[in-house]
Amino acid sequence: MSSTLGVSRPDQASYMLRVAAGDAGRAYKQQMLDLLDVQAGQTVLDVGCGPGTDLPALAGRVGDSGTVIGVDRDPAMLAQAREHTNSLHQVQVREGDVHALPIEPSVVDRAKIDRVLMHVADPADALTQLHRTTRPGARIGLAEPDWDTLIVDAEDLETSRAFTRYTTAEVVRHATIGRSLARLAEQAGFHVEAVLATTPVFRDFQEADHTLGLGRNMQKAIDDGHIDRNRGHRWFASLSRGPFYASFTLVSVICSR
Repeated sequence: MSSTLGVSRPDQASYMLRVAAGDAGRAYKQQMLDLLDVQAGQTVLDVGCGPGTDLPALAGRVGDSGTVIGVDRDPAMLAQAREHTNSLHQVQVREGDVHALPIEPSVVDRAKIDRVLMHVADPADALTQLHRTTRPGARIGLAEPDWDTLIVDAEDLETSRAFTRYTTAEVVRHATIGRSLARLAEQAGFHVEAVLATTPVFRDFQEADHTLGLGRNMQKAIDDGHIDRNRGHRWFASLSRGPFYASFTLVSVICSR
């Protein structure tokens, strides 16, 4: 058996661009943009914009008279976002942290946070920061996975369950943030208008290994003593032989200020 499993961890920008380009990524992102109902001339904030994946689409909706602000704290992400939007005069890319957003109070008409809160130090504080920046009547979209719902089909069901438990407990900082989004949004002062759940389904093993980290996280679980090495390797090898199925739940919340 090889000493490591699956694909190596991709750089974060490439990973985010690939996820966004997949069928599941395109579907929920389009749904969120439609529900945000961005209008020409508005100011739109993308918190944790990453490599700028969604900034062009937002720019298209605000038109020449609007403004799109992308905020991220990672210099590599910011560089890609600026390169991605250098021809779009209405886009501003700013360096900043979700806990200290570089945005004036009450200036934002529409905002989104997409798969960012699961990684931050304090999701509730981040939403409080977002509330400070939005105008009365603003519309906000939030989207986060709930990794407790990750299921991977395998004959060895117990190892699949152990893999999900390890992912939830050790890999993702706030792994069950998806189910908490509506509650946290209301506690931050927003009015929740809709809560939606979608289920991205993976039938291609290689795509799932890349997106869900099947091999690299199983290797971590083995190294940390959570799963027996031989059992983990057998589980991963069985997945690669197919047919393959995995899925998880992604929760989207649309709220207003």
